[in-house]
Order: sequence, then structure tokens, then C-alpha cells
Amino acid sequence: MSSDTLTEPAPGLVEDPAELKVVPTRHYARWAVGAGVIVLIAQFVHGLATNPVWEWKVFGDYVFSETIVQAVWVTLQLTAYATVLGFLLGTVIAFMRLSRSPLLSTVAWTYIWIFRSIPMIVQLVFWFNLSALYKELGLGVPFGPVFWSVDSNTLIGTIGAAVIGLTLHQAAYAAEIVRGGVLAVDHGQLEAAAALGIPRLRQIRRIVLPQAMRAILPTAGNEIIGLLKGTSVVYVMSIGELFYQAQVIYGRNGRVIPLLLVATAWYVVLTSLLSIAQYYVERRYARGADRTPPPTPFQRARRFVTKESS
Repeated sequence: MSSDTLTEPAPGLVEDPAELKVVPTRHYARWAVGAGVIVLIAQFVHGLATNPVWEWKVFGDYVFSETIVQAVWVTLQLTAYATVLGFLLGTVIAFMRLSRSPLLSTVAWTYIWIFRSIPMIVQLVFWFNLSALYKELGLGVPFGPVFWSVDSNTLIGTIGAAVIGLTLHQAAYAAEIVRGGVLAVDHGQLEAAAALGIPRLRQIRRIVLPQAMRAILPTAGNEIIGLLKGTSVVYVMSIGELFYQAQVIYGRNGRVIPLLLVATAWYVVLTSLLSIAQYYVERRYARGADRTPPPTPFQRARRFVTKESS
């Protein structure tokens, strides 16, 4: 067999790859599903715009009313107090759970078990009726005389009971979130810090927690968003938060759907703002990691404008 026979291309093959015709893959099923989704979205938007039951005029009258705005402020206050106090207490409980002391570890585990087992609404009703169990709260010698006491209703009002209930409930979940983030940190770094003589508290504050935040933040963000929506449970305590005020208004005028839509719109806005804040906080703590942080929406827009202009 000659060398010319070996180098001769097979019949039907093109010698130059540039002459090859590239045919993209057709995804007919994907197109059909996409078209169906578009039709469903169009029907939903059309129903929102044309169905008179939504009563958009009533929605516009109440969405920025003074009563609703004040209720939104109460919702934000409850969320902020429970988030800060809950994660502070949860961090303490998490390190108690990680402690080598059997007593501290058992107490922390028991706390988490109890408060994750009891529904939030039950805890709130319990704290709201604390005066039925303890008429007075005081300070004194354990199992001995009381030097100072105060009426329970005076010390813990309605808002105080709500904050206590939300905080204690949130702390149980925050403890597990923080514990998971701490366990994700390489133990060798703690050994190196201990070898350098760095105090234990500084190890936790400067080495463990900054690295653990990468694992803590995604779940913590979900918990905070869930807590924001979970504050609607305090309506059982007649606290003027967003959902309660919406109920009061539609109980008077009978406009149930538009008032529920008002509450829904505010919850969507608030959770969206929290999601944006979570994105930027996660991006900040992702600095120095192995992977490059994703570009922000503003960076994406700037790149698009620069590409188009060039």
C-alpha cells in the first residue's frame, strides 16, 4: 500500500474543517415547556390586571396609609430585636454545645431540643400569660428571702413578651447554625493559633468566627427572612404588626383580598431588601476564599454597557 493511499481522505469527508456546517441541537421539549410557562405567566398577569376582586384602588388607598406604615415599623422592630438578641444568645449556646464540659454541653443540647420542639405560637402565648404563673418577679437569696420584686405585667409588657418569645425561639436555631459554621473551620488553624500563644477568646473572635461566617451566612440569612415573616404570629397577642393591622382593617371594611395583598406586597419588599443585604454581606466575607466572588448586579450592568459601547 502506497503512502498516497494512506493520506487520501475517505470519501464524503471534507478536508477543511472551516467548511463544516455546524448544526445546533434543537431542544423542542425545552421550547414547549418554556412556551407553556410564558402562557401561564401571561394568564396570571392578565388576571391580576382584569379581575375586579383584587380591587387595586383599595390596595392603593391602604398600601402607604399611616396605619400600615406604622405596622411595618413594628414588624421591623420585632425582627431586629429578635435577630440581634437571638443570634447573640445562640452563639453563646453554640459554644456551650461545643464545650468539653459535660454540664454545659448537656444544658445547651437540652435548650435547643426544648425550644425547637415547641411551636413558636405556643411559646408566645406562654410568655404573654406569664403573670398567670408568676404574679411577681424578684431578686433575692436563692430559696430564701426576696429583696426586690415587681409585678410581672409591669416588667414584661406585650412587646417585651413577644421579643422574649421570638428571641428564645430564634436562639435555638441560631445555635445550630453557628455550631455548623464553627465545625466547618479547619481545626489545624486553632492548633497553630494555640501554638503561637494566642488567647482562646481571641482565637474565636479573630480566627474562628470570620471564617465560620462563610458557612453561617447563607443559612442565617434564610432564618432572618423566615423570622421577618414569622413575626406575623404575634397577632395572637394583639400587637399592631403588619398582618394584625391588615386583619383589623379588613375586619372593619370587609375588603379581605386587597388588604391581604397590601400585607403581601410589604412582605415581598422587605424580604427582597433582606435578600439583597444578604448577597452583599456574603460577598464581603467571601474575600480571600478560593473562589472569586460573583459580580454584583451593578458590575454586570457596567460590563454590559462597556461591551455594547465598544
